Amino acid sequence: MRIVVAHNSYQQRGGEDGCVAAEVAMLRSHGHEVIQYTISNDEIDSMPRLTLAARTIWSGASYSAMRTLFRNVSPDVVHFHNTFPLISPAAYYAARREGVAVVQTLHNHRLLCCNAILFREGQVCRDCVGKAVPWRGVVRGCYRGSRVTSLGVASMIGMHKAAGTWRHAVDLYIALSQSSRANFIEAGFAEDKIAVKPHFVFPDPGMGPGGGRYCLYVGRLSEEKGLLTLVRAWQQLGGPMRLAIAGDGPMLPAVQAAAAENASIQLLGACSQDAVYDLIGQAELLIAPSECHETFGRVVAEAFAKGTPVVAARIGALAELVEDGRNGRLFEPGNAHDLAQKVQGLIGDADQLRHMREAARRTFERDFTADSNHATLVRLYRRAAASMRTASPRRRLGPIA
Repeated sequence: MRIVVAHNSYQQRGGEDGCVAAEVAMLRSHGHEVIQYTISNDEIDSMPRLTLAARTIWSGASYSAMRTLFRNVSPDVVHFHNTFPLISPAAYYAARREGVAVVQTLHNHRLLCCNAILFREGQVCRDCVGKAVPWRGVVRGCYRGSRVTSLGVASMIGMHKAAGTWRHAVDLYIALSQSSRANFIEAGFAEDKIAVKPHFVFPDPGMGPGGGRYCLYVGRLSEEKGLLTLVRAWQQLGGPMRLAIAGDGPMLPAVQAAAAENASIQLLGACSQDAVYDLIGQAELLIAPSECHETFGRVVAEAFAKGTPVVAARIGALAELVEDGRNGRLFEPGNAHDLAQKVQGLIGDADQLRHMREAARRTFERDFTADSNHATLVRLYRRAAASMRTASPRRRLGPIA
């Protein structure tokens, strides 16, 4: 197939950018022709706020550039990952005008929530789910702590909902978990247009040896990721098992302070992907303490690929990925005592850890390989193309064409 992959990359490379790169590499390895259209958010810093807000709603530049691209390459499908803020939903209409099927992966909850994570002031927030316009997110300045920039996001969400963009200009959405799919259905998205396809790990990093005598956290150092709960759990454990923390983010000073007070906590900072794989493969456990509704949990799939059991919060996609008692354990989100107990129970049972390592690897081989993911993705592309071909002329052009 000939596929255009469109992505608005982030200023700080994160898991979503890595997932896009892995998917492009996987598709090319299976013989597909992939043309990438990428815009970097680095442009935001030099852009006036009102200009950014307007472009978030409709980018004429992206509309024109993508129509030209579609005419030149005649793709079978365009797969959008992130259109926020510089590509904008205008790109869907460019595809409609040129008769190209549209697929959108729902990496986060941006189409429902100004800050995209359904989390505010230390707890899950669903105040804007299903609302015509997420006005509470504007009042609270949920996007970057600014009411002005939050207004731009809320306007994008509300105006395109009113225009029918989410319902008519996208042929198929890909949710990364059943819990994420349920959130979008609750918000009014058409159930029959949201398929579930998880992320995968490519290339296969191979099973790790374990035995490193440490537990590991990998990810952004931010409140919604449950870092405070993690640190408190290690204060309660008080044993010889080390906690290695790999990552960077706004909570770096707090984690540094915790490491200074507790010798069993080691802050590693940001690490390369190869270094992360080595760390995961040697760890006794990966800890995923997130307190928000993760749409997936790529690091969990990476842990399973390395044969490392996962102790995760029982929330969102994490509760789907970890089979409690088989490839890891689940604990109550935000409950440091419960987390400490689950970790303590595992690190003192070598036989159970060994069996969990084997089960973790089997989970990867069953659910998260590139080959199985490729077959699912191509099937979804064909489904989207068939939907486009059978759509009415008005829908093919889009509701505001």
